[in-house]
This record gives sequence, C-alpha cells and structure tokens, in this order.
Amino acid sequence: MDHSNAAALQAALEPHLPDCKPGGYRIVLDLSRLSYISSAGLRILMITSRQIKSQQGVIAVAAMQPVVREIFDISKFTLVLKCFDTVGEALAQTAP
Repeated sequence: MDHSNAAALQAALEPHLPDCKPGGYRIVLDLSRLSYISSAGLRILMITSRQIKSQQGVIAVAAMQPVVREIFDISKFTLVLKCFDTVGEALAQTAP
C-alpha cells in the first residue's frame, strides 16, 4: 500500500465509518496479503483510527506479514491500532 492505492483504501473504508461506534460495527483489517505499507497508507490508517476512536468505535489490524509488522513497530503504529496475530483473535477480542 502506497500513494498509488491509499486513496482506494480510504474510499473503501469511508462508507463503514458512521456505523463504527458502540453497539455498531467494528473494523478488522486482514493484512495477511499486504507486503508493504508506506507513509501514505499509514496516514489513511491514522485518519481512520482517529475518526473511529472519536466515535468510541473499534478498529484493529490482523495477520501482518513480517515486513509490515516491522513498519508498524518502527513507526509506533502498534500504539495507534490494536494489532492481532490472526483475524479470529481480532474478532474475538474486539467483540462488542
């Protein structure tokens, strides 16, 4: 995920954001097929996370490849988003 497709991620997430609140949906992103994320992708995740948290909703990421996990660790995004080893774990631990 880089500047060439970060806007597509934002467009895909936007319709779901109003419903991401207590008693509503939670967003869990399966990153198992993501091999790289640039600052443009991290920016979209930061903006999305801020909006969801302001609504008291939940967003999490799961199943990161080692390179993506390293980027999250170095950039401290593990403090911004809840991170889980598997999608199942993320769903179970973020259940309403």
